[in-house]
Amino acid sequence: MSAPQDYPALWLHDVRRSYKQGDGALDILCGAELALWPGESVALIAPSGAGKSTLLHVAGLLEKPDSGEVYMGGEPTAAMEDAQRTTLRRHEIGFVYQFHHLLPEFTALENIMMPQMIGGLTRAAAKKRAEDLLAYLGLAKRMGHRPAELSGGEQQRVAIARAVANSPRVLLADEPTGNLDPKTADHVFNALSLIVRATGLAALVATHNLELAGRMDRRVTLRDGLIVELP
Repeated sequence: MSAPQDYPALWLHDVRRSYKQGDGALDILCGAELALWPGESVALIAPSGAGKSTLLHVAGLLEKPDSGEVYMGGEPTAAMEDAQRTTLRRHEIGFVYQFHHLLPEFTALENIMMPQMIGGLTRAAAKKRAEDLLAYLGLAKRMGHRPAELSGGEQQRVAIARAVANSPRVLLADEPTGNLDPKTADHVFNALSLIVRATGLAALVATHNLELAGRMDRRVTLRDGLIVELP
């Protein structure tokens, strides 16, 4: 799917989300607004319990908002059936988590090929793109290694390559450097930034690392269920 550049890659409009708590409700998102543009990286800095995970789940079409709308490239998604949302998520959204979740029995190359082949790409085309991504991220000599044979930073770079293998519109990352030492975190962050600039996708990165957040295009936080821009 392609969309005109005058649409945000992702737009959360007046998004509200609450959960039942005893006899009442716990309001998490209370009219949240956020637009992510192609080629833009935005840091989400929020304390535990502020609603960061809920925001990422709604943005990633893993949860439906109670009200409001999530637009993907200008297309509304809230009323979509689950199958439509799954298809859109598979092709338009990449996810990177604090723990890489690589499949241990497969090599780095195979871990990146798999989502492409599930998406319909031929084995040869998936292999070529996986090789290109790994080389771009400095892992050309590690393609045949399984996750247990890779360092933590290498594993996370493989996870980034896997997340963008299907050329998504949006990349959502939840503490992608949270489990790494500062030097390794810097390498992984640089890899993430390279991918964003090279592909033009939009990235929302939840992080507690203020130094890395300061190197992104924008910074936002969650206050009282609203998304607030930070200086």
